[in-house]
Amino acid sequence: MKVPLSWLREHVDLPAVTAHEVADKLTAAGLKLESITSHGHDVKNVVVGEVLTVEELTGFKKPIRHCMVEVGEAEPRQIVCGASNFVAGDRVPVVLPGGVLPGGFEVGARKTYGRLSEGMICSERELGLGDDHDGIMVLPKDTPIGTDVVELLGLRDDVLELEITPDIGYSLSIRGVAREAAVAFGVAFHDPAAVELPADTEASYPASIGDPTACDRFVLREVRDFDPSAPSPLWMRTRLTRAGMRPVSLAVDVTNYVMLELGQPLHAFDRSKLTGEIVVRRAAQGETLETLDHVVRKLDTDDILITDGSGAISMAGTMGGLRTEISDASTDIVIEAAHFSATGTARMSRRHNLVSEASKRFERGVDRELPLVASWRAVQLLTSLGGATEVPGVTHAQTEVSRVRIAIPTSHPGDVAGVPYSRETVVTRLEQVGCEVVAGADPAPQRGGVDATGVVSGGDTDGLLAVTGDDMITVTPPSWRPDLTDPNDLAEEVIRLEGYADLPSILPKAPAGAGLTEAQRLRRRVGRALAGAGYVEVLAYPFIGERDLDHLQLPDGDERRRAVRLANPLSEDEPLLRTTLLPGLLKTLVRNVGRGFGDVALFETGLVYRPVEGAPAKAPVLGVDHRPSPEELQSIEAALPRQPQRVAVVLAGEFERSGWWGKGRQATWADAVQAARLVAGEARVDVTVVADQHEPWHPGRCAALYVGDVLVGHAGELHPRVVEAYGLPPRTSAMELELTRLEQAMPGPVETPPVSSYPVATQDVALIVPDWTPVADVEAALRDGAGELLEAVRLFDVYTGAQVGEGNKSLAYTLRFRAADRTLTVEETTAARDAAVAMAADRVGAQLRGA
Repeated sequence: MKVPLSWLREHVDLPAVTAHEVADKLTAAGLKLESITSHGHDVKNVVVGEVLTVEELTGFKKPIRHCMVEVGEAEPRQIVCGASNFVAGDRVPVVLPGGVLPGGFEVGARKTYGRLSEGMICSERELGLGDDHDGIMVLPKDTPIGTDVVELLGLRDDVLELEITPDIGYSLSIRGVAREAAVAFGVAFHDPAAVELPADTEASYPASIGDPTACDRFVLREVRDFDPSAPSPLWMRTRLTRAGMRPVSLAVDVTNYVMLELGQPLHAFDRSKLTGEIVVRRAAQGETLETLDHVVRKLDTDDILITDGSGAISMAGTMGGLRTEISDASTDIVIEAAHFSATGTARMSRRHNLVSEASKRFERGVDRELPLVASWRAVQLLTSLGGATEVPGVTHAQTEVSRVRIAIPTSHPGDVAGVPYSRETVVTRLEQVGCEVVAGADPAPQRGGVDATGVVSGGDTDGLLAVTGDDMITVTPPSWRPDLTDPNDLAEEVIRLEGYADLPSILPKAPAGAGLTEAQRLRRRVGRALAGAGYVEVLAYPFIGERDLDHLQLPDGDERRRAVRLANPLSEDEPLLRTTLLPGLLKTLVRNVGRGFGDVALFETGLVYRPVEGAPAKAPVLGVDHRPSPEELQSIEAALPRQPQRVAVVLAGEFERSGWWGKGRQATWADAVQAARLVAGEARVDVTVVADQHEPWHPGRCAALYVGDVLVGHAGELHPRVVEAYGLPPRTSAMELELTRLEQAMPGPVETPPVSSYPVATQDVALIVPDWTPVADVEAALRDGAGELLEAVRLFDVYTGAQVGEGNKSLAYTLRFRAADRTLTVEETTAARDAAVAMAADRVGAQLRGA
């Protein structure tokens, strides 16, 4: 909402403050400042002049005129001008030599077209008053010569652009912002809607409401003999332009001006194009309407329409129809003002992707009492500015709407804020926003509040709160505040007007024994460990599409293809909640590689979403007037998908970088497996690595990861088809592991192991096994066979070649032995080594190399 400060001052007695001071006060009240634009502050030396003579210069490609202009000095000024819409005797704005126009454009005396030009005659656009650049701005004949144009036309002004949140739609008007400014500065507010309406008893153009759920008030007034050629006055065009709207014609400008001033959207119909009674109703199946933007729209049965005998003539509160629009020949006009359903207008606007200034206001809630006032204001402007004749009478169709009453204790705002407010403060602040406040509890409060027994319910009270009757007040919100519906809304009004800055900052006290859970600690340890290993954390959107699942080469029937579909997705290409972390990581990897970063190692921890078989299709929608019961919470949880926590990594290019120290090392499937071991180590569990075939990994380079008998994830090199589908670097590797299952397998509290002060003894063994034998199986056999003296096993070499025979491989291990109470002898370590080799021979058929 753009608010010219000069317009604001008409309705509130602001003190001598700057635009920035006004903006600070409004921001403190909840109207966030976006920007401040200054107009005309740099303009100087612009005066009113009278054109004495006009000489047409010939021999040029365009019309050029040499004018003598009286500007109130000793001698007239001679000025060369290219416009031709003025004649001798006209009064015009003139920039004298040394003058400055908006934007810092300086004007001087110079010779042009063979004549001396001492200044410049200005158009509206050159003065910053609008976009009209068709000709010179001609002023009224009685304008005094030599008058300062800046003061005459009000060129100097500041425009505040405010961000209006959906709950304060009343501030999408000068009236609403002026009321907030008056409260903020503690000065008088002059309500432009506080006018005396004529006592009309007869109806104007016939109208009725066909659907009370779509509209509860509909007002029509008429004017006749309007002059369609009458221009909008300069002050109106200037205000519209600075408020962000383009002047069109007087009839349209009047409706826009009243909307900006009062906050009530209006629409003007050409009466000669109307047929029969006007009815507000919902659209019929298959009905269409060509709107003012020349688009034929297929209407939905939930759309709200204004219709006459010929059918739809307007999408209510959004955009009018082309057939009944005001034209250059329209002389008889019907002004419509109404109160349409906020939710109905919002849905219609979004359904047709049609957002207008009117729909912005209706969907946020418009003052129900404004249609009579706004339509009367428009009639007055059309009669005074366009020569129209008012047609006596007004059509006023309405349905009864009960006003909301909320009973609360005056201590409630203080309870919410944690700051005590006196009863007088609470009552005063509520009355300042327009509420009617009476003492005592309403016996039947609406939408939460306090019942006759003095019990508060609803909102953030978290149950029931007993209060005394002396503390009770019943509040009736004003018609322009449809957002005030429960006790906490009223508490917010008191708190914001008292000042959020005055609320103390008090850190809550942590109860004894509180802190991070073991699962939270694990996730933090995993993140630090992966970052320390060279991975970079990313946060991807949790949304995927069917294309992602196809790119992963997932077969039909794969559990990961069963995904939760969003009711209102951000993108139609990604309407599903992710069932795996890999798509987001792979797309991030592609984006980095495409920007020149070929060596990438990324990780992400986050939730995936797996639908539960037999779960309800939709979660129930609960009310906000009470705390959900255990049964209601259980019904919501039953509809939710399973949400396990996962960690995944992807890596491509060099994992160990090349440099002056030597050649680096390319990332392989082994690095992905090692990342899984690193994560498992943080959970203090051991993972067993087993060869597997599982999409999207390469069938010969895929490992299944187990903790005991529980599958916790997969790691390895991605399938070439997946690499091609995503556009990944060759031999990209990935790992995905379910942290939730690791958490369940974690041992109890950590016990510090005893540290032996005795020396370690090492033994190396090289075992020959068939080349298809998993390394993990060999290592497990060595550990089981070596016994309690074994401290660690490390694979340090893998060899294939003629020396070990075709179809075999040699695995070389270092075995570390240590005892807690003595120095081991050679005989003990040798016996332990032989036992380990024997176990490997028994389990996997290993042979000691060189034996």
